[in-house]
Amino acid sequence: MIGLVLFDVDGVLTDGTIWMDGSGGEAVKGFNVQDGLAVALLHAHGIRCGVLSGKSSAPLDARVKQLGFDVAVTGTLGKSDALVAITAEQGISCEEVAYVGDDIVDLPLAGIVGRFYAPSDAHPLVLAAADVVLNRPGGRGVAREAAEHVLAARGLSLEDMYRPIMETMTSSHVVQ
Repeated sequence: MIGLVLFDVDGVLTDGTIWMDGSGGEAVKGFNVQDGLAVALLHAHGIRCGVLSGKSSAPLDARVKQLGFDVAVTGTLGKSDALVAITAEQGISCEEVAYVGDDIVDLPLAGIVGRFYAPSDAHPLVLAAADVVLNRPGGRGVAREAAEHVLAARGLSLEDMYRPIMETMTSSHVVQ
């Protein structure tokens, strides 16, 4: 059973566009609000989540903190080694991890994790290796779709998935 969902960032949580300032630093990064709710959805069902990204940036660090990801490993292209370290730290096996990736740097994880997801606009080699190709392209709700898929595999209906979140909402509650 999946106990941890890891997301690549560029091309998964974003559409892959990188906005740079005049000094070459990454100034902004666009995230989809639907994916923010995916984190809350997974947490509501006791599933941890995180990012495993080849790049690091200040906008990503801010989003990780804002959403309360359980795991954040950035700036590493050695994703297989990072996955092994993450699973050891989390006390789970690689088979209990779902990963969402879009490009060739993510391919080594396809044969290791319990479930490998790809956005619809992923590289053709990634699409071919994926256990599940999602309907949405990167940056357009991919994490939300993957979260719902993980929960559906546990036998939950959409109503059952969202019930814990809906029960905590009040008129003054804001989801970021």
